[in-house]
Amino acid sequence: MPTLKQAAPNFTLQTDTGEELELSSLKGQTVVLYFYPKDDTSGCTKEACDFRDLFPKFKRGKAVILGISPDNVKSHAKFKKKYDLPFTLLADEGHVVAEQYGLWIQKTFYGRKYMGVERTTYIIGADGRIKMIFPKVNPEGHAEEVAAALRDLAKA
Repeated sequence: MPTLKQAAPNFTLQTDTGEELELSSLKGQTVVLYFYPKDDTSGCTKEACDFRDLFPKFKRGKAVILGISPDNVKSHAKFKKKYDLPFTLLADEGHVVAEQYGLWIQKTFYGRKYMGVERTTYIIGADGRIKMIFPKVNPEGHAEEVAAALRDLAKA
């Protein structure tokens, strides 16, 4: 799992439009990289819609928001359209990037064990280094928490 001040592990994934995006291509910009388990589920929808609703704050702060989950491009495109999400979703179908970031973990739901994404957000600075990590995120109020952290980082 990457740590604070470490260079964010680079990757290339397909976006919700089917184009490829390489994380390192965003060097020079602040990136909010949020990992979430699944499109169109209650917690993930809440989190995505909160980022959508606060998007003007992130845009003013010149931050790029990237949502990443194991869902495919088609699922992301549908989810993005349904909720009018103004940011990019990345398809980590083989959960390679989730594993690279140490977020593909064993979970338990009603006694059933399965593998899935641990909801986590990274703020990556313009220098490509990790500035903040939000582990085991609660979707409720998380986007505001990230916006506040970006404001604090801008003051520092």
